[in-house]
Amino acid sequence: MIAKTYNPKDIEEKWYQYWLDNQFFKSTPDEREPYTIVIPPPNVTGVLHMGHMLNNTIQDVLIRKARMEGKNACWVPGTDHASIATEAKVVAMLKERGINKHDLTREQFLEYAWEWTHKYGGIILQQLRKLGASCDWDRTRFTMEPALYDEVIDTFVDLHEKGKIYRGVRMVNWDPQGLTAVSDEEVITKEVQQKLVYIRYDIAGSNDQDSITIATVRPETIMADAAICVNPNDERYKHLHGKKAIIPLINREIPIITDEYVTMDFGTGGLKVTPAHDPNDYALGIKYNLPVLDILNDDGTLNEKAQILVGQDRFAARKAIIKLLEESGNLEKTEDYKSNVGTSERTGAVIEPKLSLQWFLKMDEIAKPALESVLSDTVQLNPAKFKNMYRSWMENPHDWCISRQLWWGQRIPAFYLQDGTYVVARNKHEALEKVQHERLLFAMTEADLTQDEDVLDTWFSSWLWPMSVFKPSGNPDEPKAGPNDLDYYYPTNTLVTGFDIIFFWVARMIMAGYEFKGERPFEDVYFTGMVRDKLGRKMSKQLGNSPDPLDLIDQFGADGVRTGMLFSSAAGNDLLFDEKLVEQGRNFSNKIWNAFRLVKGWTVVETQSVASHSRQPNSADQETQPPGSPAFASLPIQWFEAKLSATLIQIEDDFSKFRISDALQAIYKLIWDDFCSQYLELIKPAFDVSTGTATPIDAPTYNATIDFFERLMQLAHPFMPFITEEIWQEIRERKPGDSICVASFPKPAAVDAQILSDFETLFEIITNVRNIRNTKQISPKTELPLAIKTAAPARFASLEPLIEKMANVSTISYLDETAEGRSADSVSFLLKSDEFFVNIAGEIDMEQEAEAARKELDYLTGFRESILKKLSNEKFVANAKPEVVDRERQKLADADAKIHALEQRLRDLVA
Repeated sequence: MIAKTYNPKDIEEKWYQYWLDNQFFKSTPDEREPYTIVIPPPNVTGVLHMGHMLNNTIQDVLIRKARMEGKNACWVPGTDHASIATEAKVVAMLKERGINKHDLTREQFLEYAWEWTHKYGGIILQQLRKLGASCDWDRTRFTMEPALYDEVIDTFVDLHEKGKIYRGVRMVNWDPQGLTAVSDEEVITKEVQQKLVYIRYDIAGSNDQDSITIATVRPETIMADAAICVNPNDERYKHLHGKKAIIPLINREIPIITDEYVTMDFGTGGLKVTPAHDPNDYALGIKYNLPVLDILNDDGTLNEKAQILVGQDRFAARKAIIKLLEESGNLEKTEDYKSNVGTSERTGAVIEPKLSLQWFLKMDEIAKPALESVLSDTVQLNPAKFKNMYRSWMENPHDWCISRQLWWGQRIPAFYLQDGTYVVARNKHEALEKVQHERLLFAMTEADLTQDEDVLDTWFSSWLWPMSVFKPSGNPDEPKAGPNDLDYYYPTNTLVTGFDIIFFWVARMIMAGYEFKGERPFEDVYFTGMVRDKLGRKMSKQLGNSPDPLDLIDQFGADGVRTGMLFSSAAGNDLLFDEKLVEQGRNFSNKIWNAFRLVKGWTVVETQSVASHSRQPNSADQETQPPGSPAFASLPIQWFEAKLSATLIQIEDDFSKFRISDALQAIYKLIWDDFCSQYLELIKPAFDVSTGTATPIDAPTYNATIDFFERLMQLAHPFMPFITEEIWQEIRERKPGDSICVASFPKPAAVDAQILSDFETLFEIITNVRNIRNTKQISPKTELPLAIKTAAPARFASLEPLIEKMANVSTISYLDETAEGRSADSVSFLLKSDEFFVNIAGEIDMEQEAEAARKELDYLTGFRESILKKLSNEKFVANAKPEVVDRERQKLADADAKIHALEQRLRDLVA
């Protein structure tokens, strides 16, 4: 018994468990062509959000389609250890227990970190099952598992031995709260209201108390100033070239230098150069060999080098120093000023540009093959518009700061001797061997070596992801990957990710692919946009504008949410999410379910085969067959077969160009409009008034319809896995273990273009007749005669039964081209060169019709006069764009035609 209403809750868990039990998602190397996707590993701390929903739905669509195409589809799931985020979570957990991280040893802290990871980590992967994600869960990897940990360490050692990793002091993004360097990707820029502070610097040796005023939003850093810089072309300051200024409050002299980097029209046209606390100032400092004075501690407080306000937090010092400058007479004024400030994604702290001793990876050489592969489309970015963005970053990349001042992560394999020198090795044992054999320090023991306290940037493990996930785990109880998996599955096929990490992850994976495997890591990159609310704002917990994805699935069903997300999600473009989208997705599921109930509710009788009826426009048996007969249904069947094939060709083209949203829209239209609204109505059995039931449908027509329904479910399955499995299992008898998951994806046949054209005409006729009924308020049950004025009546002969049924037309007659056809009793419409007359005699009030025609004629006459007035204006015609004038002339022509038709209509009505 088929349920009256479709309830996703009744089937989703059932079918997902069925797929798992039958291992439809499992992949092992064989003779088939592989199709491989590796999941962008979500943070182990994460829970499902709308961005994950969109990204993973697209991956699932691609992997399910590949599986149905007979490819060995492998979607590898996993999570990223997320050093900063996870450590913050563990520190918060410890705080709740009354434990301070700094009271623990590293080993004790890591025990708590693993405890937290085992308890909460991987929640997001469980949530993805609710979405229907068809990952090979046996392959789930974690960037901190032993095999992947060792892979990262091996990579560091290899690159260091090649001379591509070095240790040095460079400017980094510093998180004063997390006490670590962070990558550019982990810096969130926010617009904030600040004070622009105008500070007067006196000029050394000036008898007339000459000075220069500098505007800054960071007055607390003046004690670290190394110079004042002005534009050499700025007339206001040419007399100061080569002189020295005096830093207020501490009275230290600094040189006044010139460089065209300084913009004359911003602020006062003067720039305080503080190399230790600004990356641009740092570059100027190198250029002019300026001293670097770092006045901030790691936690953002002022140190002894500041000389004043020592120990104060940088923001407290900012307020204090403004007051001190005012007292000293060096504060000219302050202004409210909006500017962008970088903040830590994880802690929210304002990022401090800071010179720091860190580990770096040289990027100049390693980036070259990664740049060339994208520019040559060896790796294709979809959409291609991101190639320019990619190139702009990759042509001159900065060296990558790969060290982080944390405990959770892969610990840097550098071991220090007591003299401060170091060796790089996979472990302390190998480090000792290097020391003994390379430096001949045979008396040294492991106790004399101290490992670097820092861990590696999380991206340094995830850039290996397309390779590392196919490396064996080393644990016989958890094989995860076989010894030949990397050769079979690599390079992968498609990466689906957000464009916001194009540099920090995508580019680096491509670099790693060429560096360690000598080839690209994937063929295509599909960039999703950002999910925003309908006002265009980025979804966030702070704004409270992000729905809980699991609540949406619970309310609308997984299929409804999946299709709703994809209806308006073009590659690379942001998705403006509105709950109406997932309502539309749910309604689509309901439409399919109701169509399924309709078809399965028909009574079937055996009769002759539809295939025996060829398409003959003048066939006598075709014209005399009633609705419900195989001859009557043969044309709709032929038409839908052609429509299905034409749509399949379009969908394959959409997939080849990664227009996933367009492919879904084509499926939606095919099922909702063409199949449900057109085909099923065309072949639906008539209703028997005497019995109160539908008349039987012939078996050939029914079987053809079931075949269509089955193929439509297979076509829609990658987008709507749950409802399509439910219907596919019910629509025919299946063997145990069968699944639509591994059924064939439909393939197009030759397209009959003529029947598509004929049926396009058919639907236009039906629409026009129905519109006339609606306009004239004539009941759909009232039969109306139809006359067709055409030079080729044979073209409509085969369509007559369908026109009569769908438009409720009593008779169809033909007029030659010389016949008038028009009368007061008919309403006409044109389709190309043919004119159609619907006889509505006795169904309308002639006087009311005439009055309505007069009103419309009055309106059109006035409208025509306004256009004539505009076109007679010589200035308008001379000055307006040609296309604007052409539009007005076309309006005039349309108005003339309508007026002519209305005048004729009035003559007919009053005759």
